[in-house]
Amino acid sequence: MTTSVTLLVGTTKGAFLLSSDSTRENWSVNGPHCGGWSINHVISDPQTGMLYAGGGSGWSGAGIWRSADQGTTWELSKLSWGGMDEWLDRDPDFAAEIGIPAPDPAPFTGEIESVWSLGQAGGTLYAGTKPGNLLTSTDQGQSWQLVDTLANHPTRATWNPGAAGLVLHTIISDPAAPNKLWVAISAAGTFATDDGGQSWERRNRLSNAPSLHEHGHDHGADTGLCVHNMVRADGDLMYQQNHHGVFRSQDGGRSWQDISDGLPSRFGFPIALHPHDPQTIWTLPLNGDMAGRFPPDASAAVWRSQDGGESWSRMGNGLPQQNCFFTVLRQAMATDTLAQPGVYFGTNSGSIFASTDTGENWREIARHLPTVLSVETVTAAASAL
Repeated sequence: MTTSVTLLVGTTKGAFLLSSDSTRENWSVNGPHCGGWSINHVISDPQTGMLYAGGGSGWSGAGIWRSADQGTTWELSKLSWGGMDEWLDRDPDFAAEIGIPAPDPAPFTGEIESVWSLGQAGGTLYAGTKPGNLLTSTDQGQSWQLVDTLANHPTRATWNPGAAGLVLHTIISDPAAPNKLWVAISAAGTFATDDGGQSWERRNRLSNAPSLHEHGHDHGADTGLCVHNMVRADGDLMYQQNHHGVFRSQDGGRSWQDISDGLPSRFGFPIALHPHDPQTIWTLPLNGDMAGRFPPDASAAVWRSQDGGESWSRMGNGLPQQNCFFTVLRQAMATDTLAQPGVYFGTNSGSIFASTDTGENWREIARHLPTVLSVETVTAAASAL
């Protein structure tokens, strides 16, 4: 049976689908979808094939688009009004003149600005928003509820926004235990629940620091509250790229060990995990927060570890080695699930790069896209997505 690989790409001008067969040599580009909205994250439900794309802006409002036909058509679940909705609501005659109906009420108007991340656990679909809240849906994204226990977390008053605002940008589940969930919020850190969201524990402690339960919340004992991206390997093994370095946890995020030694910079956004080897990870360091946020020495490279972050190797073959000033954002790196997995990342200059040999060699498979905000993959039989 032949296999297809599809990249689900979120950009500032809609969602795109890049497709290839298992050789991953030739890629087709389909899009933009989702009405040209800014799309922060696109995922696929492996059970139903439903695609979900979350995003929005101050102009469009926040929402989640759904496609039940592999991206051919999309339906919007509007979560909050934006400036355009307010304008149309104030002037229904003008709305009728330009052929746009006056907007229906949206349930979270005034509460959320955009959707930043999507995730699934069991039969529940999750959406992370700006500002940092979590929504749930049990009807394939048609209706949504706020997770009050996280919204009203006792530490909420201490949460500070990162440069992009207070955003819940990462949602991780345990397929074997749907009640276990981890989320990352910039710049409030990592939170986890083992009871389906009834309660949440803040998990940011450095592995060599005393328990925060004993000494209260002390930034000096934390990994750094500005988590940029986080992945779960197996069991309790997790990794994160933080504003302040790369970290590993072997206890489900309850404590974190700094594994940044050997990298050219402690600053970066994405981290990706080998689908079959929990010790192999990739990250893409940038030169620093205040130094331009581009590859060190303007020479692009992905850095790979095959021993859980104990050592790192530079992988730059096929990537621009001079005058490279792009940024790779937090959700813009992913792997497929083939036996020899592909590794992919997208740039804010609109390129997608791919490697099919664990990062040894890279090639550009798409260019001139809008700013790439996220990359996810779907690996499936060729007759399906």
